[in-house]
Amino acid sequence: MKVKFIGGAGTVTGSKTLVESNGLRILIDCGQFQGIKSLRELNWEPLPVLPSTIDFVLLTHGHLDHCGWLPRLVNQGFKGKIYCSGPTKEITKLILLDSAKIQEEDARLANEKKFSKHEIAEPLYTVEQAKQVFPLFRVVKTNESVPLDAEISAVFVNAGHILGACSIELHLENKILVFSGDIGRDNDVLMYPPTKPKKADYLFLESTYGNRLHPETDTKLELETYINNAVDKDGTVIVPSFAVERAQTIMYLLWQLKQEGKIPNIPYIIDTPMGINALDIFSNNKQWHKLSLEECHAMSEMFTLVSDYQESLDVMFDKQPKVVIAASGMVTGGRVLSYLEHYIGLPETTVIIVGYQAEGTRGRKLLEGATDIKIHGKYYPVLANILEIKGLSAHGDQKDLLNWLSALENKPKKVFLVHGENEPADELRIKIIEKYGFDCSVAMMGQEFEL
Repeated sequence: MKVKFIGGAGTVTGSKTLVESNGLRILIDCGQFQGIKSLRELNWEPLPVLPSTIDFVLLTHGHLDHCGWLPRLVNQGFKGKIYCSGPTKEITKLILLDSAKIQEEDARLANEKKFSKHEIAEPLYTVEQAKQVFPLFRVVKTNESVPLDAEISAVFVNAGHILGACSIELHLENKILVFSGDIGRDNDVLMYPPTKPKKADYLFLESTYGNRLHPETDTKLELETYINNAVDKDGTVIVPSFAVERAQTIMYLLWQLKQEGKIPNIPYIIDTPMGINALDIFSNNKQWHKLSLEECHAMSEMFTLVSDYQESLDVMFDKQPKVVIAASGMVTGGRVLSYLEHYIGLPETTVIIVGYQAEGTRGRKLLEGATDIKIHGKYYPVLANILEIKGLSAHGDQKDLLNWLSALENKPKKVFLVHGENEPADELRIKIIEKYGFDCSVAMMGQEFEL
């Protein structure tokens, strides 16, 4: 049996791990690379194996860095089955369609405004190519064995993180391989704690926050303070947000603050069609999260839901103070870019960063104090107030990741750390060795191991 790391190793994007056993090829996740250009360019490179020779894709969850390369995989010949939970299927469909629309729009703008280095800019994939993925989905129930062939089966278990997110146990060759996917927090606002693995011969653990502990600060109080300060200056608040889970968490906290009379009666706007659709998925999958149906409806009613681009323009040119939640979370695309074009140069504007910002993304550059930012080929001065709320991450921190290993009844032969930049991953490696004595190493892109 072989395992090859072809994405999500040494970086937090592009998650792809290939398992080969008895002539079968199984791909765990099929993510898109984001961030620095050298990573984004990998999206255009062929896989080290022909997609037509891959039999199954097992999808941990529906974020772009875990599912966003599926249209390329299918377009290049993959005809197998894609197994995932019910919410993951629905979220992935939203994410892929949204991503494809952004790809098409970016290519159109690049050609129109001639800011691409290519003679003709092309999208990574089109909406039509994204739709070709959908018939291949197979929904699985959690905690039930799914036979892939006579001697290989998989079990999906709740990972917290976002709606439908799962860790995957792969049972093959009398061994258990456990792929964590992205691990949620033990005390998340919306999601239930992740289920800990009990047995694993080989374990593949994410390490996004491997060197960080989430602060013990009062997230609600931070949100309240930042909004009131911005409104006192007659400014608009822009929250770049992942459309799934993060947007709903912020909505829930803002709804609570409004109920408590702690934030002003100004427009609160969700401008992400995907985020609006995700609200329906939340309502239809009550067993996956802590909110009641009544809370889902009540918090939705507080917000103006914007899906039409003309409505976006109306919101943008409305001078009154407001709070706008718009995708994407790492400011790599989506409608938040249009808002930033309009507002980033105004000192009364407040931009609140609420999630992990990968290396090379606009979000990371803003946090690092960039004085100007490039959007659609043009530079804009950063005069807005850039703030961060660290307590809103959907990823478990170092303590949560170490705790996730605490229920193992056996000592794994090996723990591979994936989905983390090198420094966090290496610090987590040291902590795992100190606490548990496991053989642990940081996976690197392109590495292959025989198990």
